[in-house]
Amino acid sequence: MEFFCYHRDRADSLALRRKLGEEHWAYMDGYERELIARGPTYADDDETPTGSVHIVELPDPAAARAFAFDEPGYQAGVYRDVLLRRWRNMLGRTMWDFPGGRTGGDRFLVLGLGPEKDVAPTVPPGEDELVAYGPLLSDDGATWLGTAVLLRAPDPDTARAVLAPDLYADIEVHKWEFGGRR
Repeated sequence: MEFFCYHRDRADSLALRRKLGEEHWAYMDGYERELIARGPTYADDDETPTGSVHIVELPDPAAARAFAFDEPGYQAGVYRDVLLRRWRNMLGRTMWDFPGGRTGGDRFLVLGLGPEKDVAPTVPPGEDELVAYGPLLSDDGATWLGTAVLLRAPDPDTARAVLAPDLYADIEVHKWEFGGRR
């Protein structure tokens, strides 16, 4: 089963996040083979982290909860909340298979939350700019709760346009970059 996990930083947690950097990396190294995508989100200044995205394949919802809530930053209070949902990899690839590579262009996380209509998401045109794309689902995988997208785009408005606004109660756009040890 695939899961989308987004740890959102609490205000003023940057010093603690930096202090726990190596512990976070070591923890994630233990899931290297299970990761589909990963990386931090940033504020508009491009320097201040606002969260951490991990898309991971795990056996069940209990394993996903353990992954999310045993993470050292979560345990120490770096994050204000965690969005954890089943997810379906509609591109069938990892971020390391993204044709655009790790560098070049701006990258974004786009979250379409609370579908307003009962329709399943479809992969939009421009698939070569999509790093990861898939629906956010209930634990049993039966109910569509939103859509999570990682993509390369020239600006936040272009990134937002990857999701049809009339399908969602809210769409969030966050600056994102490829994560993992270099």
